[in-house]
Amino acid sequence: MGKSFVWFDLGYTLVYQQREEVYRQFVQEQGADVPLKEVERAYHLTDKLFMREYPGALGKEAQTFFPWYLGIVNYRLGFHFDLHRQCGRMREIQSLSQRKWLSFPYTSTVLDRLKKHAVGVGLISNWDATARHVLEDNGLIGYFDHIVISSEVGSEKPGKEIFLHALKTADVSPNDCLYVGDNYYDDVVGSSRVGMEAVLINRFGRLGIEEFAHEPTIASIEVVPDIVHG
Repeated sequence: MGKSFVWFDLGYTLVYQQREEVYRQFVQEQGADVPLKEVERAYHLTDKLFMREYPGALGKEAQTFFPWYLGIVNYRLGFHFDLHRQCGRMREIQSLSQRKWLSFPYTSTVLDRLKKHAVGVGLISNWDATARHVLEDNGLIGYFDHIVISSEVGSEKPGKEIFLHALKTADVSPNDCLYVGDNYYDDVVGSSRVGMEAVLINRFGRLGIEEFAHEPTIASIEVVPDIVHG
């Protein structure tokens, strides 16, 4: 593609939560069990449902959507738990972790490869005031030339304003940029509104995104440096 600047989404592009392990522990505490891979697929499909049908919901504070979200995960896996009690217990389990969000094992390597090849690196994310803390806690903040967060700039994806703000801040042309994210509606559609090409991340092939055929679609950011230099 020959791009000189790559913009990334944050959640489930660069960082993730151990939410499936937390869910499975709760299920086991109830005297049941479910394979981790099935939990991962249920969460993935619920993510895609929310991205498609309830735009913007996942970017808000957890208390505004999580019981609703969790009910759908339960339904997919055939469970019917008291959601109030389940949410409370899962928060307790999650609180035992030192960090709520973790970088993928390959994230820093990918960002380092881009920087070593003189490719600019930026972040455009729909996130609350914790975004910079997430980057700092995972040792990622130093890789970024520019960081644009919806809660700081007053606009969010897929609106073109946040992308225009990012381009102006970095003083780059959309033709020179690539956007990478896991939400087709926010990331691919949003970046296209300002003329930016995009790479879509979907961990499970076409699962959950059967309604469109965007290319390139990749399983993780590991191949982004090869795409940029290809």
